[in-house]
Amino acid sequence: MDRKATAQDLLTSLVALDTTSAKSNLDLIAFVEDYLKGHGTASTRVPSSNGIKADLFATIGAKDAGGIALSGHSDCVPVEGQRWTSDPFTLTERGGKLYGRGSCDMKGFIACVLASVPLFKSRQLKEPIHLIISYDEEVGCTGVRPLIARLGKDLPRPRAVIVGEPTGMKVIDTHKRIDAYRTRVTGREAHSSMPELGVNAIAAAAALIGELERIGANIAAKQNDERFEPPYSTVVVGTIKGGTAHNIVPKACEFQWQVRSLPQSAPAEVPRDLTAFAKTALLPRMRQVTKEAGIETETEGAIPAFVAAPGSAAVALALELTATDEAHAVSYTTEAGLFEQAGCPAVICGPGNIAQAHAADEYVTIAQLEACLAFLEGLAERVA
Repeated sequence: MDRKATAQDLLTSLVALDTTSAKSNLDLIAFVEDYLKGHGTASTRVPSSNGIKADLFATIGAKDAGGIALSGHSDCVPVEGQRWTSDPFTLTERGGKLYGRGSCDMKGFIACVLASVPLFKSRQLKEPIHLIISYDEEVGCTGVRPLIARLGKDLPRPRAVIVGEPTGMKVIDTHKRIDAYRTRVTGREAHSSMPELGVNAIAAAAALIGELERIGANIAAKQNDERFEPPYSTVVVGTIKGGTAHNIVPKACEFQWQVRSLPQSAPAEVPRDLTAFAKTALLPRMRQVTKEAGIETETEGAIPAFVAAPGSAAVALALELTATDEAHAVSYTTEAGLFEQAGCPAVICGPGNIAQAHAADEYVTIAQLEACLAFLEGLAERVA
């Protein structure tokens, strides 16, 4: 069986394993372990603290420091609420496209890497090729962090890391950062016929969201980094919930929001400005009714920006393997910034288009898998 057919078969198996971030990924990890074992390659699990998920690290070639790591996350986003034209967990081919949840983001890359293991094993590698599979990338890039903490200790430290997120096989050397927040508003309940006796938490939250919209618009007017699309930092509210019933002035409301910043920006300015607005424009009036009124914003997580160092060995390698001379920037985030911060030069390059990720009828084209397989064959030649 050729590598393309093997990659498609592997992708069929990977897509069939529902690794939505809220669920365990251990079945996928066990599948990959067994596959690698069948090709004479041992692997190391890095379990989560609760034991229901795990990263995986494997090495082909000499188990010493250095080498090239191929890194992908195993988790995917939910399908609930999306209208699919085929079963999202059954890989379906239509018109040269392979449909299925995670086929693009990013099980297609993992399938190509696994299909290339026999090729890697057949070469006399001058330096090792490492395989990294992580979890919980989609919920804050949290799962890979315990594995990264072990690099250079009981796990080899790669000299370069290729993160195979969907880039259309373009080379990416920088991306924005994300800071996630939750704002909680506490008001006072009252009968809806006498709203003046209460403090409407939803109304206050709406005012705060309106202020975030104004802050975001001001940022957009001041920034212009043409490498990114859009070329400025963005502020987005993602969820909101509050209230008890339509005839009760709501006591509580909370919303989650994020700042997706240009690498050179200062994201802390946004929560600072929102807090200042709350203190001057909302809280004095709210506390005239009840001293218990409050507005609190807490940080829920951060994903660092990725900026490859000048002369990055990882970027140079990816440019060589793609036969291009230009790297690009993206607005989505990946685990690359974490590797870079840990002293492992990183680059992003993988099959698929981010426009298909997270959507109903997510797909990766067969042509993109072929391009990724050619890239990996070039890597094998480069390090042999």
